Amino acid sequence: MVEKIKEVTMKGMILAGGTGSRLFPLTKTTNKHLLPVYDKQMICYPLETLQKSGIRDILIISGPGHAGQFLELLKSGYDMGLDIKYTIQEKPMGIAHAIWVATREFAKNEDIVVILGDNIFEDTISEDIKTFKGGAKIFLKKVRDPEGFGIAEVKNGKIVNIVEKPKTPISNLAVVGLYIYDKHVYHYIDKIPASERGEIEITDLNNIYLKKGELDFRELKGYWLDAGTFEGLFRSSVFIRNVRLKEAKQLKRL
Repeated sequence: MVEKIKEVTMKGMILAGGTGSRLFPLTKTTNKHLLPVYDKQMICYPLETLQKSGIRDILIISGPGHAGQFLELLKSGYDMGLDIKYTIQEKPMGIAHAIWVATREFAKNEDIVVILGDNIFEDTISEDIKTFKGGAKIFLKKVRDPEGFGIAEVKNGKIVNIVEKPKTPISNLAVVGLYIYDKHVYHYIDKIPASERGEIEITDLNNIYLKKGELDFRELKGYWLDAGTFEGLFRSSVFIRNVRLKEAKQLKRL
């Protein structure tokens, strides 16, 4: 018996912009989020995470070069029971800036779930959405190489600090590419200055909520894959292949 997923009113957005420089030249002719991860395009995995979490209204944010390819692949989402819309981030100015672009119209004055298009999750966040009461909620996962991620320091069950790619890690809890924000997120981002690399940083946004005492978190139990590099893309494909083979063996036993 297939479990019916209960829809939620919160909207979701998938960030699929950027230049894909870490995967060049694979991205010379296509957006990185349209590259295959074993048996489907990368963008399909975050889309499934939102769908399994009960989200129906979804916005995909891409760069100006390959937006039509997303539309050709996913269309309106009708066949999947989704309502998919599309918009463009004209310049690659970071994750928080892409959220700002999306919340101008798509989720204006509404709570929203944000997921990075190159992140693959086993967990769903339906319960997190149902119990969300405002502020922001981020998701953490233990990693072996914390120097390459935004890292959260947790004390007595609360986040006390978030540092982007620390030279001396404060913990091994990485902030993964999955977030829930309340309706104030647009106005907070609007006041964040660009960093030295010319981006509106997601860590700066999360630290705003942290300073206000409005940042919640959950450590994920299932697997988390980042397919945004050559090694990440390869490892993700191998990992998903092993998951598919295991699932097939289990079905044969039934």
